[in-house]
Amino acid sequence: MKNINVAIIGFGFMGHEHLSMLKTIDGLNVIGISDIDKSQYEDVEASVKYYESNEVLFKDPEVDVVLISANNNQHLQLVKEAAKAGKDIICEKPVAMTVVELDEMIAVTKEHDIRFTVHHQRRLDKDYQITKTIFEEGLLGDVYLLKNSLYGFNGNMHDWHICPSEGGGMLYDWGVHLIDQILWMMPDAKIQSVYADMRNVINAEVDDYFKILLKFDNKVTAEIELGTYLLTDKNHDKWFERHWLISGNEGTAYVDGFNPQGKIVRTTRLLKNVSSRRTMTAAGPTRSFGPPGEGVLVTEPLPVVETEHRHYFENYVRAYHGQEEFLVDVYEARRVLHLMEIIRVAASTGHSQPFE
Repeated sequence: MKNINVAIIGFGFMGHEHLSMLKTIDGLNVIGISDIDKSQYEDVEASVKYYESNEVLFKDPEVDVVLISANNNQHLQLVKEAAKAGKDIICEKPVAMTVVELDEMIAVTKEHDIRFTVHHQRRLDKDYQITKTIFEEGLLGDVYLLKNSLYGFNGNMHDWHICPSEGGGMLYDWGVHLIDQILWMMPDAKIQSVYADMRNVINAEVDDYFKILLKFDNKVTAEIELGTYLLTDKNHDKWFERHWLISGNEGTAYVDGFNPQGKIVRTTRLLKNVSSRRTMTAAGPTRSFGPPGEGVLVTEPLPVVETEHRHYFENYVRAYHGQEEFLVDVYEARRVLHLMEIIRVAASTGHSQPFE
């Protein structure tokens, strides 16, 4: 199989990250870069071309695939131009600002017979893959609760991410990943209702906090929460950085941190009835919420998974040559984008919204 020649449009932080990654992937070869800021190119080896404009890039017959990592509001125009130039496309998330935009992209890529996919590499996060394995293998019985959380301290966003017109804000930035993870874990489950709270806590123009509740027809309730200005002095506790909680009728699992730590927790016996004797706790008397008796709680290690972000591009090479399907189908990205639009409606009205 011949190498796939890739050109990157938008060479900021993610563009640099893509170049570093792609240099390690067999079958992919980055031949050029386009960015309006020429200084971004100064640390790149001379063998990689710098295109004076996107138009010049699109006319280069050596380019097979365009990887778009420009600002969110530029994706639509760039996808249309790349498709008309006959270039296959990998587009950074969120693939578009609206479902209407994405439908335009789908139409033009179909018209020109273009391979078109989205960079949702966080499907390959280790904490997510562990949680997904627990769910898919039924290790907790009938799951009723999924919590997907990300918390930060600094609060402020940067560059174009603070501009609504550019596609800034945390729902577009991280929310798209957290939502995609939940939907990809349960691809056949339909969402019955959507509740959302979105806030501008310390950023005047764009959202920096949200809580989303999704009720599925498989009896699972999923909670997604992100805050960029949620503070703690317990920085050593991984639960504050990144957190999954998954619970069913046969146990609970917690998966903490991007380099995850956690356990599956079960009970050796269930409470058959409530004792007439109360337990006194620091919060006062209780029957149901007292400390567990000796030997009631037992733990198991989390499943072991092998996953890396590089697997996204390794899949891309195989899928490009027809050996398997692309990891991300564009219609999966469309469902995420559609749900994000309903989330904004739910947040603005203060009322749950039907979805599917």
